[in-house]
Amino acid sequence: MRGEVDAQADMLCLISPESRVPLDHPLRRIKRLVDSVLKDLSPLFDEMYAEVGRPSIPPERLLKAKVLQALYTVRSESLLVEALHYNLLFRWFLDLNLTESIWDHSTFSKNQQRLLQHQVGELFFARIVALAREQGWASDEHFSVDGSLIDAWASLKSFQPKDAPRDPTDGDPGNPSVDFHGQKRRNATHQSTTDPEAKLARKGRGKEARLSFGLHALMENRNGLCVQVQVSAAQGVTESTAATELLARQIDTAPTPPRTVGADKGYHTAEVVRFARQAGIAPHVAPVKDRKVQGLDGRTTRHGSYRTSQRIRKRIEEIFGWCKEIGGLRRTRKRGVERVGLSTVLILASYNLVRARSDRDRTTIGGQAESRRALNSRFERRTRAVRLGDD
Repeated sequence: MRGEVDAQADMLCLISPESRVPLDHPLRRIKRLVDSVLKDLSPLFDEMYAEVGRPSIPPERLLKAKVLQALYTVRSESLLVEALHYNLLFRWFLDLNLTESIWDHSTFSKNQQRLLQHQVGELFFARIVALAREQGWASDEHFSVDGSLIDAWASLKSFQPKDAPRDPTDGDPGNPSVDFHGQKRRNATHQSTTDPEAKLARKGRGKEARLSFGLHALMENRNGLCVQVQVSAAQGVTESTAATELLARQIDTAPTPPRTVGADKGYHTAEVVRFARQAGIAPHVAPVKDRKVQGLDGRTTRHGSYRTSQRIRKRIEEIFGWCKEIGGLRRTRKRGVERVGLSTVLILASYNLVRARSDRDRTTIGGQAESRRALNSRFERRTRAVRLGDD
C-alpha cells in the first residue's frame, strides 16, 4: 500500500539534539577536547568583558564556531551562520538549543580585535598542544620545520606604485583594466591598495609571483602535530629566522628541549645550524651541494636518525595541505598579518584536534580505542557528506 504525505506544516515535537548525533561521530571526541580547553581559558574570558552591560555572545561559541568552519570547509562566516539556523549537528556542537536565536555574522568581525588583543587564538592553540602532550599524543624530542605561502585577499591589479597609484584605463570601478606592461613591480616601490601588508612572493624559480603571507610551522615527528606556528610578511622574514624563532619558542614552552630538527635545503644556512648547535639540537638539514656550513657535515649525516628525519619531515606538507584544502587557507579572506595569523592559528588548532592520535590504537578521552587513520577517514567521509558552500 502506498503511503501518503502529510502536509502538516506545524507540529509539536520534543527532541534532544544529543540523541540525534551518533555515538561514534568524530565530533563527539573533538567536542570533549574543545570543551576541556575552553574550560581552562574561562578566567581569560572573564577578563575580556566588562562586569556590567548587556551579555555578549559567549566567546566559547565563537571559537567553537571557527573550529566548525575549518572542519567542514565553510567558506565564510555568513555561510556558517546560515548553516547554524538549520544544521542540528552544528547546534549540538555549539550547545545551542533549537529555540535559541543565532547571532549575526558581523559578530565575528566585531570580536576579532578583542581576540587579538588578548591573544586568545595563540592561547587556544597552545592549550590544545599542551593537552596533547599531557595525554601522550605529542613528543618533545624530534621535530621538523618548514614554510609555505598563503595567498592574500588582494588582486594583482591593486599592486600599485606607492607614490602615485595608476588610474584605471576604463570607467569600470568594480573591475578596472590595468596595464602593467613594461613596468617593474617590486615590494620596495609598490604596495597593494587592498592589503598593504601583503607582499609579492613566489614559491620557487619559474613560478609566478603572488601577493602572499608567509606561513611557518614546527611539527613534532612522532604523531605529526603542529606545535608552533608563525605568520609573517612574505618578504622581510626569512625562513631561517622564522625557524630559529619557532625553535626558541619550543624550548621555552616545552618541558624538555628538542633533540633533532629536520628541514629541507632552504634551511641549510649558518643561522639555523649555529642556533641548533648552541641549543643542543642536532640539525638534520638537507645539505645544498657545494655549500659548506660549519656544524653540519658527515658526522651528522652518516647516522640513521638523520635519514629518518629526512624521511619524516615531508609529513609537514600534510599540515599545509589540510589547512589549504580543508581549512580554506589556500587563499585567506582576512587582511593584515595579525588577522591572517589569528585565522591560521585557529585552523591549525582544528587540524591538531583531528590529528591528535598516533598510528597505533590509543584510548581516547571518551574511553574508546580507535586508530588515527580510521578516525581521519571516517571524518573525511562525513565532511564530504555535509560540506557546505559548494557551488
